[in-house]
Amino acid sequence: MGHTVNPDREYRLLQQRLDRHITGAPDSPVFMKILRLLFSPEDAQMARQIPTRPISLNGLSRKLNIPREELGDKMTDMAERGLVIDIVFENKRYFSLAPVVIGFFEFTFMRTRDDFPMAELAHLFDQYMGQDDRFARAVFAGETQIGRSLVREESLPESDHTEILDWERASHIVESASEAGVSLCACRHKASHLGKACDKPQEVCLSLNFAAETLIRSGLARSISIDEAMRILEFAKEAGLAQTGDNVQRNVGYICNCCGCCCGMIEAIKSFDIRNAIVTSNWIMEVDLEKCTGCGKCADACPLDIIEIVMEGEGKGKKKWAIRDETLCLGCGVCYSSCKFGAITMKPRDRRVFTPETTFDRLVAMAIERGKLAELLFEDPRRLSHRALGRIVGILEKTPPYKAAMAVKPLRSAFFNTVVGAVGGMLK
Repeated sequence: MGHTVNPDREYRLLQQRLDRHITGAPDSPVFMKILRLLFSPEDAQMARQIPTRPISLNGLSRKLNIPREELGDKMTDMAERGLVIDIVFENKRYFSLAPVVIGFFEFTFMRTRDDFPMAELAHLFDQYMGQDDRFARAVFAGETQIGRSLVREESLPESDHTEILDWERASHIVESASEAGVSLCACRHKASHLGKACDKPQEVCLSLNFAAETLIRSGLARSISIDEAMRILEFAKEAGLAQTGDNVQRNVGYICNCCGCCCGMIEAIKSFDIRNAIVTSNWIMEVDLEKCTGCGKCADACPLDIIEIVMEGEGKGKKKWAIRDETLCLGCGVCYSSCKFGAITMKPRDRRVFTPETTFDRLVAMAIERGKLAELLFEDPRRLSHRALGRIVGILEKTPPYKAAMAVKPLRSAFFNTVVGAVGGMLK
């Protein structure tokens, strides 16, 4: 690493590296400014060589040709700044390059800090994420998404015979977690630096299980008990926030408590009509017209603003009631909590929503849909186990043909380039 660093080149290569991630990072002058504020030129040079799949400290040391102890200190510093993810598994350290989301955007704003120009970063991220739809469409392309809506359990009818699975219950997700942490809501914290944050509570972003261990170790989350996590969950619900969880069934990594005005995922739905930016729950709002008075409380509470109060008739015959856009209803149940007349219930959707079993399964499904399976497979093919390959093949076999076809072409190209590169190396 002793040679001269060309900053422009390193930032450009880092942007390209981040854009190859499943959720993408489209190029723009604004994004280059963000990278320059977060990464030094030396950081950028190192970061662009770190895989998005975890690599051991020893393996990264060999890859970068940096002594293990020196590299470990550097990686700790970058992890504490939220630029890389520092994982400990079976007493060994692993690192991966943090994507933009869920990654260094959240890690930047999940706490108060004085090592970054926070107001400037807030304005830049606001521009990058909201001035046009390129970033949002990169993140939320396809059907499989990062987050899913969690229905409020109290809104579910007790007499309904539809099975409510454990991973659908926010309470079970929290109560069964091995570790819990809490951080500031990155979206509302960013909005506060712009002078437009709502009055909803900020320290309500829950990290769980392995994710909590990782964030706590890097100083990005405060360690809390499971009882405190449950109290935060209930407090957030009382504040009218919607619960959005990690879109997996097992080892859920986080539960966000989202408002309709600051949340980036909800903003993608409202501003860019990306209707599946959050995967719905398996439930949908239903109104009892006999009980509904048309008071409008549910419309005010809905984070997506998809409930409308309609009216017909005049005088004593006038009737008002709530209707919802069934194509946009998240099935979060926030409206249920706002209704004082018992007019709202949550009914099962006609078809159950697909939820990946693990983070690995979700990443593979997202990569297939976005045409980036080659990036996932060939980032460092030597480290991909037969077991992992078998799981990827299994997911491909269950994938609709049109989606699988999207993955095949880039796979062929990446396979060809890898083989050619290996042969070329043998002939040198």
